[in-house]
Amino acid sequence: MIVYLATNNPHKVEELSPLLPGVELALPRDADVDFDPVEDGADFLANSLIKARALYALVHAPVLADDSGLCVDALGGEPGIRSARYGQVEGGPKLDAADRNRLLLERMRGEAKRSCRFVCCLSLVLFDDRFFVAQETCEGVLLDSPRGSGGFGYDPVVLLPELGRSVAELSMEEKAAVSHRGRAAGRMAALLADLIAAP
Repeated sequence: MIVYLATNNPHKVEELSPLLPGVELALPRDADVDFDPVEDGADFLANSLIKARALYALVHAPVLADDSGLCVDALGGEPGIRSARYGQVEGGPKLDAADRNRLLLERMRGEAKRSCRFVCCLSLVLFDDRFFVAQETCEGVLLDSPRGSGGFGYDPVVLLPELGRSVAELSMEEKAAVSHRGRAAGRMAALLADLIAAP
């Protein structure tokens, strides 16, 4: 089963592909379409559906969208749905991951309350009015400085207390088992397996 992933980020394809057996993930560029929807929803669910429906309108084929980010309690849930655009000046270029991490840690300097969580909302759109959603979290603690070289985004600055390591210090297999995206993908994989068996 071919499913288009509503992103231009190849990292998400690499991370999700092993978690969705029987599914071949394709990017918008594989359908030769330009994909850059305005993500103006109020939460992860809204933005996930915005992306899924926008790409579905272009490819008219099953679409999976991932909206995810890091929510820090002491910052009122920031970066949240603006995780990928955190620190971006209006109309300016996006900061790279290392700069976003530096900005976040600077804003949290001296803050004792460091609880945070990754959130992932996956939306699968099969037709205009037929869709499924799975949202999961991964609880962590914000570090004082980055650790590890794996993963991407905010992975180096989030410690998983039960493992004693940052997300960037986990293997791909370990990350898949505990991460927000891995958990949401596990639920979506079960659904897709049912759909493949009896569409």
